[in-house]
Amino acid sequence: MSRIGKLPITIPAGVVVTVSDENLVTVKGPKGELKQQVDPIIKVRVEATEISVERSSDEKEDRSKHGLYRALIHNMVVGVSEGYKVVQELVGVGYKAEAKGQILELSLGYSHSIFMELCPEVNVETANERGKNSIITLTSIDKQLIGQVAAKIRSFRKPEPYKGKGIKFQNEVLRKKAGKSAAK
Repeated sequence: MSRIGKLPITIPAGVVVTVSDENLVTVKGPKGELKQQVDPIIKVRVEATEISVERSSDEKEDRSKHGLYRALIHNMVVGVSEGYKVVQELVGVGYKAEAKGQILELSLGYSHSIFMELCPEVNVETANERGKNSIITLTSIDKQLIGQVAAKIRSFRKPEPYKGKGIKFQNEVLRKKAGKSAAK
């Protein structure tokens, strides 16, 4: 039995979960609505205060999908009730970020600025304080989408291993290399 898959998902107050005949799980909450198509092998049952996910057989593929769909449904429930937040930090001299609506402008030491248009499901805020690193804050109800957007932003300038310059997640610990030692 899947340790993740067998755990029930508690439904918080204000969240409504419905499962259609085509195995389409819809989760509505105070922050929005999310939908997820579930494989027909997996059965999703909604009781009064919890959701249970069950599989039809013990085959390897069924076992892997059991935990997957339980985790996806749990992320949807948390997303519509609390939401998700990712904070990134720009480390480097002259690195800055500016949000203009749904367009994020990044200055990362290249000869040009990078403009990234974000989807409407992701909200972005930036903070530029003098003497401190610029901070990008992403918020969304969809955990998968916000993670993908954060990874795309990070890919523009990954932290390098010697000084740590680049875009990193806040509170991320980077392993730094020693660099060259002085000649004798």
